[in-house]
Amino acid sequence: MNSRRNFIRQSGLIAASSLLPFPSGAFVPQRKLGVALAGLGYYSTDLLAPALQQTQYCELRGIITGSPEKIPVWQKRYNIPDTNVYNYENMYRIADNGSIDVVYIVLPNGLHAQYSRIAADAGKHVWCEKPMAMNARQCQDIIDACERNKVKLSIGYRMQHEPNTQKIIEWAASKPYGEINDLIAQAGFYNSASDRGHWKLHPELGGGAMYDMGVYPLNAARYATGMEPVAVTARHETTRPEIFDEVDETTIFELEFPGGVTATCKTSFGESINRLEVNCEQGNYWLRPMQSYTGVSGGSSDGKILKPFGGNQQARQMDHDALAILDDKAVRVPGEEGLKDLRVVEAIFESAGKNGVRVKL
Repeated sequence: MNSRRNFIRQSGLIAASSLLPFPSGAFVPQRKLGVALAGLGYYSTDLLAPALQQTQYCELRGIITGSPEKIPVWQKRYNIPDTNVYNYENMYRIADNGSIDVVYIVLPNGLHAQYSRIAADAGKHVWCEKPMAMNARQCQDIIDACERNKVKLSIGYRMQHEPNTQKIIEWAASKPYGEINDLIAQAGFYNSASDRGHWKLHPELGGGAMYDMGVYPLNAARYATGMEPVAVTARHETTRPEIFDEVDETTIFELEFPGGVTATCKTSFGESINRLEVNCEQGNYWLRPMQSYTGVSGGSSDGKILKPFGGNQQARQMDHDALAILDDKAVRVPGEEGLKDLRVVEAIFESAGKNGVRVKL
């Protein structure tokens, strides 16, 4: 959106892979699922829409936007008919559109719950970007709406679909290097924050480093250990208080897991950080970078090399989720996964707000 004010007004907030991800013998549906993207910002424009041109089991058929000037551009580029174009006020009418099966919520974090519920109430399957919502209560509301309407819900944790990350998840269970002792997980980038109107600088829309990037190291700590944290300590830091006066620029948090396992995590809008390192009794392994759109790679202390996946991460994610719908099977990253992260995020903010007090989970 052009500005924070326009986005809030238009959304109604004030009023209320080049490589195929499946083997050649995989099931080929008689029809692809139709996907509508809700929110046409950077992630939809530069990543999801192009990725949908590479998917096997779904395709871009609709858009939901509060920016009328974007509509003709998208219609021309992706051949989207007038009947498949919606705004945030008439989005509920998508219930009458049989060509759209899935609504992918790609809005600012503070709007995920509201529009996920609208999509579910319209009878459409919901793909919701991470973080799932602002708090655990909102997450549960989304889950309840999807269950009530008998539609599937998947959260956009693309890394859990990425092959090298899946290897880390596998090692958490098989423990090829013995029991895990501790890990380091970091994700961040330098945000110049030149546009003070950008939603990522405003708390009501879910701005700040922890919501935007912090779920990467948080989720990584959980999938790399295969456990749920039992306590957290956290603190916020800033080098630019004149810009980050309402949201966190940097959040550092430590998670405690059963058996004395710890995870030291950091997320930031003030520096470029991108790694996962897991230390075990008999060795260690890592991903560097751990969450980039391309080039995720790593290795281990005994010489194993985790080469980058050559395909499109977003296409792989959406095909996995589409196939779960077509086969009526469980999705890889259900709403409960997003809910678990947001419970921890709430505890992180509680700890940081109380000068780093330990918060039990």
